[in-house]
Amino acid sequence: MFVPVNPVSIQDLEHVFNLTDSLWNDMRGERLFVTGGTGFFGSWLLESFLHINKKKKLGAKITVLSRSTQSYLEKMPHLQNWKDLDWIQGDVKDFSFPDGTYSFIIHAATEASAELTRTNPGKMFETIVSGTKRTLEFADKCGAKKLLFISSGAVYGLQPSEILHIPEEYIGGPDPLNPLSVYAEAKRAAENLCSFSLMNSGCEVKIARCFAFVGPHLPLNAHFAIGNFISDAITGRDIIIKGDGTPLRSYLYSSDLSIWLWTILFNGQHLRPYNVGSNIGISIAELADLIAGQSHSPINIRINKEPDAQNPIERYIPNITRAQKELGLYVNISLDQAIRKTIEYYQVITNNNKIT
Repeated sequence: MFVPVNPVSIQDLEHVFNLTDSLWNDMRGERLFVTGGTGFFGSWLLESFLHINKKKKLGAKITVLSRSTQSYLEKMPHLQNWKDLDWIQGDVKDFSFPDGTYSFIIHAATEASAELTRTNPGKMFETIVSGTKRTLEFADKCGAKKLLFISSGAVYGLQPSEILHIPEEYIGGPDPLNPLSVYAEAKRAAENLCSFSLMNSGCEVKIARCFAFVGPHLPLNAHFAIGNFISDAITGRDIIIKGDGTPLRSYLYSSDLSIWLWTILFNGQHLRPYNVGSNIGISIAELADLIAGQSHSPINIRINKEPDAQNPIERYIPNITRAQKELGLYVNISLDQAIRKTIEYYQVITNNNKIT
């Protein structure tokens, strides 16, 4: 029997509301168009929008582009029958434009599959770049006032070992001759499209360069180490680290992510990128220990490789000073809390599966 996914907790939705309350008057009576509204980011944006729209009586409407609306609503039945939510079926590369004016657009649709990067990098590149081009064309046609493009910290390429927190001013980049750089190169090309496509439209383009995250709706069976480790902890499996455990990452909880994205949409400066993520680094081995410590049963951790002292430690950690100083954005939920909340969310779903 199919077990639906749980909605985001009211506590988390209230967290988003409380830290964005003053922003929402710009949305009163307006329409918002979202691509990628059924992914991890999109699901959080969608649920927080519906909660805040109802609570503040904004009278706003949201339209979500999806390739598979029906299957998504079967998984998320609590999102059915909302009068302020519309769906259009289509592919982001060539979707038919809905009628009318949309003052706000969030372009979150992307390909981010590690498997697709290996097997069909051309499709990865085309989806990101063509999808961005199509969304920008729609923004011009529908008279959008503000557009938020969800970019990635991958645009910086490998973080130099001497830079502990990579800032928006860094102008390095990925290796263009490495096919595994296709996701990063596509995001760079998409940002470049944003820089000139709406020059004559009056639309403000906001850019969020997103790093790593954790929370409900994060896939536990994809290429995200933190999701895989949480899945292992919930099911009682050993946590296996394929590398040496030394790479440093940082993780922002999904309610904080939503706060940051809404704030950048409403208050971010035009064509001024903002790093989105936590600035508190943790090694992959330390992350595994932290997650294992929150399991109800003993979890073994196996690290496949020995660290090589000759190699610099790999980092992927943003400098978030710009977001802090200009937009008042901070890390509100600690990583320990974030992991606990995510484990609790997925344990309920796992228990429901066992019952059925």
